[in-house]
Amino acid sequence: MTDRHPAGEPVLLGAEELAADPDLAGGFPEAAHQVLAELVDGGAPLGWVDPPSLDEVTELLGRVLAAARTGDAALRAVYLDRRLVGLGYWVRYGRPTNRPHADIEKIALAPAVHGRGLGRALTTAVVADAREAGIEVLTLDARADNERALTLYRSLGFTEYGRLPRFVAVGDVRYDKVFYMLDFREEV
Repeated sequence: MTDRHPAGEPVLLGAEELAADPDLAGGFPEAAHQVLAELVDGGAPLGWVDPPSLDEVTELLGRVLAAARTGDAALRAVYLDRRLVGLGYWVRYGRPTNRPHADIEKIALAPAVHGRGLGRALTTAVVADAREAGIEVLTLDARADNERALTLYRSLGFTEYGRLPRFVAVGDVRYDKVFYMLDFREEV
């Protein structure tokens, strides 16, 4: 990308770094839409049955970036040769009694870069951002058949704390929804 980021090497940018590059920031919603829509179109369990619209992704990212500016979220974007290939973020819980905690809402990588360790790098960076922000418990939920992601989360120290059988509906097909947590309080 630059002298600091050699061509062909993935670069993980935080929200502030992304905002500091007008070219990347200006094209971020469209690039994120492309990644998310391609994944959902291929059946990825990201919370949509049909690919989201550009407007929906733009509005979602606007909320996440606004929350990141106040310390209530963190977003990471993965670029390869100035092309967005993934994104992930956590958002702090809104209820006053839950404010010390946050939820990873999305970890998404373009299919073309699967199997290259970028999911681990992205998730590790999102987790590190939460730890640095003073989050006490970081949670996430996933479809139970997403074994590749669940294996990654377990390898990073997440533990399952609950399951809703047949909760996720994709047409007539039902999947369990599993809940995972990473308790930073245990590190103290």
